[in-house]
Amino acid sequence: MARRLSVVFPAWWVVLVFLVSCAAAAAAGDGEALMDVKNAFVEDPGGVLEGWGGGGSSSGFCSWAGVECDAAGMRVIGLNLSGAGLAGPVLGAALARLDRLEVIDLSSNRLTGPVPVALGALERLTVLMLYSNQLAGGIPASLGALTALQVLRLGDNPGLSGPIPGALGKLANLTMLGLASCNLTGAIPRSLGRLAALTALNLQENSLSGPIPPDIGAMASLKVLSLADNQLIGVIPPELGKLAALQKLNLANNSLEGAIPPQLGALGELVYLNLMNNRLTGRVPRALAALSRVSTIDLSGNLLSGELPAEVGQLPELNFLVLSYNHLTGRVPGDLCGSGVDGAESTSLQHLMLSTNNFSGEIPEGLSRCRALTQLDLANNSLSGAIPAALGKLDNLTDLLLNNNSLSGELPVELFNLTELKALALYHNMLTGRLPNVIGRLGNLEVLYLYENDFTGEIPETIGECSSLQMVDLFGNRFNGSLPASIGKLSELVFLHLRQNELSGLIPPELGDCGNLTVLDLADNALTGEIPATFGKLRSLEQFMLYNNSLSGAVPDGMFECRNITRINIAHNRLAGSLLPLCGSTRLLSLDATNNSFDGGIPAQLGRSPSLQRVRLGSNALSGPIPPALGNLAALTLLDASSNALTGGIPDALSRCTQLSHILLSNNRLSGSVPAWIGELPELGELTLSSNELTGLLPVQLSNCSKLLRLSLDGNQLNGTVPPEFGSLASLNVLNLAHNQLSGEIPVTVAKLINLYELNLSLNFLSGPIPPDIGKLQELQSLLDLSSNNLNGSIPPSLGSLSKLENMNLSHNALAGAVPLQLAGMGSLGELDLSSNQLQGRLGNGFSRWPRDRFAGNARLCGHPLMSCGGGDGRKALHSATIALVSAAVTLSIVLLVILFVLMAVRRRRGRRSGEVNCTVLSSSPGNTNMQLVVKGSARREFRWEAIMEATANLSDQFAIGSGGSGTVYRAELPTGETVAVKRIAHMDSDMLLHDKSFAREVKILGRVRHRHLVKLLGFDSTDAASCFAGSYGYVAPECAYSLKVTEKSDVYSIGIVLMELVTGLTPTDKAFGGDVDMVRWVQSRVDAPAPAREQVFDPALKPLAPREESSMTELLEVALRCTRTSPAERPTARQVSDLLLHISLDYYRAGEQKR
Repeated sequence: MARRLSVVFPAWWVVLVFLVSCAAAAAAGDGEALMDVKNAFVEDPGGVLEGWGGGGSSSGFCSWAGVECDAAGMRVIGLNLSGAGLAGPVLGAALARLDRLEVIDLSSNRLTGPVPVALGALERLTVLMLYSNQLAGGIPASLGALTALQVLRLGDNPGLSGPIPGALGKLANLTMLGLASCNLTGAIPRSLGRLAALTALNLQENSLSGPIPPDIGAMASLKVLSLADNQLIGVIPPELGKLAALQKLNLANNSLEGAIPPQLGALGELVYLNLMNNRLTGRVPRALAALSRVSTIDLSGNLLSGELPAEVGQLPELNFLVLSYNHLTGRVPGDLCGSGVDGAESTSLQHLMLSTNNFSGEIPEGLSRCRALTQLDLANNSLSGAIPAALGKLDNLTDLLLNNNSLSGELPVELFNLTELKALALYHNMLTGRLPNVIGRLGNLEVLYLYENDFTGEIPETIGECSSLQMVDLFGNRFNGSLPASIGKLSELVFLHLRQNELSGLIPPELGDCGNLTVLDLADNALTGEIPATFGKLRSLEQFMLYNNSLSGAVPDGMFECRNITRINIAHNRLAGSLLPLCGSTRLLSLDATNNSFDGGIPAQLGRSPSLQRVRLGSNALSGPIPPALGNLAALTLLDASSNALTGGIPDALSRCTQLSHILLSNNRLSGSVPAWIGELPELGELTLSSNELTGLLPVQLSNCSKLLRLSLDGNQLNGTVPPEFGSLASLNVLNLAHNQLSGEIPVTVAKLINLYELNLSLNFLSGPIPPDIGKLQELQSLLDLSSNNLNGSIPPSLGSLSKLENMNLSHNALAGAVPLQLAGMGSLGELDLSSNQLQGRLGNGFSRWPRDRFAGNARLCGHPLMSCGGGDGRKALHSATIALVSAAVTLSIVLLVILFVLMAVRRRRGRRSGEVNCTVLSSSPGNTNMQLVVKGSARREFRWEAIMEATANLSDQFAIGSGGSGTVYRAELPTGETVAVKRIAHMDSDMLLHDKSFAREVKILGRVRHRHLVKLLGFDSTDAASCFAGSYGYVAPECAYSLKVTEKSDVYSIGIVLMELVTGLTPTDKAFGGDVDMVRWVQSRVDAPAPAREQVFDPALKPLAPREESSMTELLEVALRCTRTSPAERPTARQVSDLLLHISLDYYRAGEQKR
């Protein structure tokens, strides 16, 4: 027996020694592999790997940082170097040699390169976490061989791209798949639906496309599904309703369409539901009211419509209900937080956000039962009525946002019981009354936005007790009285905007104690006195706006220390002294001190603000030279120092301001020549140097300014000829070289200025003939003035082709020959002066519409309105006059009286400096049948009362085309062929009319206004049946046809038309609309049409359009259509339009950022 044992023992020993030696060899291999991994890293800022390489024994690596070994202490089963700051590649080959690895966690480092394919050989691996690195390339399909894998997290590697491998669907044991925040593309593989053990699938923030696979509904264990921020399309699969264990569903920020599946109501464990910013349509499903455990529902930014089911708000655990930016209609449910019967009310809902929908009706008092509410946002709807006093019961409310509605009435005092309130936004409503004194209770209030309402009375002193206030905007109300000195106690105040109110009195010096103030806007009020010296303490001030007040005195010297100011506008006051105190900042972007009494020189210190873009110093008493230091303003686009007493030349240093687009230096005493370097300014659009003492030649270099729109050099002492090269200024609208000493002929190249609107070469020494090609200037409208020169030859008949021209003056020349009959046929021509020439022959009867003095000084010229040429009987002459008059009527004018008021809409104070209108008042006697209706300075059109009465059958109702509170509008077809609108103003006698300052201002302005899209006032008569005539121009709101009352909403209509022009490239009177369809209806029909027809609405010059560009332009048209609604009450306010356009701009920008 002993011998047998001795034989067996050595064999056993051999096996044991063999096994031990194999284990030792494997252990040694793990150590070598780890060293290879270490050596691949190029940075180890935390020194985590410094201890690797020691330990003595073959398995000493088990004590190395981040290394985990098995129970025997022989093999590596885990490697965790998370958050160590390591940089370099993942050495896949070395890791693959660690064949017992179960866990790899290299997350939150700076690893680069691809995810190693070799990792697919680690068949025991259960956890692979490489997230939050800088890995690039695709996800290797070899990872699908890791059958034991339970956790795979590769997210937050922006360079990781390509599709998700379908092979990942083989990972039957996988419980977590995290691939968020990469750049993955392609469709979500249907094979992922086979991952029955998966509890979390996070694919958000990629560029995945295609539909959501219905197969995902088979993931029975799924608790988290996040597919947000991709480019997914199609519908939400109803199969998702089978995910009984789902707790979080996030599909936000995709392009999903269709209805929200009611099957989602079966997700009994759901806590978080986010479907925001898709294109979902239909109603909010009532089935969602079954989500008894949900705390957040966000369906904002979709196209949902219909009414909001109250049951959704009654969910017992609901904290957030966000439905903003949809098309929901009807009333806000009053029982959203329960009916209140038997004490039933919601105690969980904290955030109710329903802004930017189409909710209407009153705010329900039942919302006061949402006692847990901290945020109530009902902004941007069509809510009306008063703010319910019951809202004062919402003790926890921190944010109350009711802006952009049609709320009316006074603020309920109970509202100021909300002592936790931090933000109160009630702007863009129709609220009235005073701001209650109890506002002082709101000690936590940070934001107070009440702008654009109709609040009156004084701003209460108690506002100073709102000690947390940071932002105050009361713009566009009727607050009056003095500014409360208590505002100075608001030490946290950053933004104070009180523009366009009726505030008066002095600016309180205490305002200078608001040391954090960055924006101060007190413009458009009636403030008097001086700017307080304490404003020198406003060292944080960035925007300083005091324009349109009656402030006087000097700017305090201390304001030179306000070195953070970027924008200053103190225009239209009575301020005097030096501008230097406003020039301490080197961060200025704009400075406007127009229309004051500042004297002294322009401070050279302005040149220290390299970002300064706009300088307006016109209409002051500034003297001395223009400082060369302004040449340092590389960003300067506008320089206006007109109407001062500046002397010296235009400094060459300004040539460095290569961004200049507007140079306005008229009405000074500048001397020297017009600098040639101006022609090197590539952005120049306006050069106005009128009424100075400039001499020398016109620089040919000006012809290089291809963007020049206005060139006004009149009223100087310039000599030489008009350079033919000026004909290359293809964009030029106005060329005014009048009242100089120019000689030579008018260059024929002037005819190349095809966009010219006004041409004035009068009061020079020009000679030679009038170039016939001037008749090709089809945009010439306001003025053609060649008077007071030495021009000779005949008047070119081609001038009769100027179909838009209103004023032609060829007087005081040496023109000879007959007057072309074509001039008489110019239907738009209101002013014609051919006097003091050498013209001869018979004037056609068509010239009788102008006074005789316009033809005087032509000794050999005869015919009406001059002396008869003799011969012929009166009957024949009358017959000829009739024919000539009919042939002259080439233009139909449908004239709207309301132009009188459009030009003055909402600019309440702009006209306060206007003079009174000068009208010719004629007899109102019924016997005066030849009465003429004219306005002095107008076109001198002779509309006769008899003709109007005959055309309207004595203002018969059968010719009435509209009526309103101020009178009735009649259509009159005159014997000349013209069609005009006649308005009979009711309830106002002639004396009242003439003494109505508002009416007088309107007539004066309308009589002078000149614009290519506006037809001027033709005339009016102040009789007992006072009637006014005005031109139609296509921009006026429809209600203006029957009412003299023009509101802000009338201007908004015009804004809408202009927006349509921008997108379509068409004018309101374009022939594309035909006779029966106006621009608004044409745009509406295209916007609502399918894709091919819808594309017609975009200006061809803008194509091709990227998808987000087309989307933004469509949104712009939707705003335009809102502006042009027939009912003024349905139009937004101008401020709302501004907000909507800003929103479109921000959305466009964000879309671009997300795409990048």
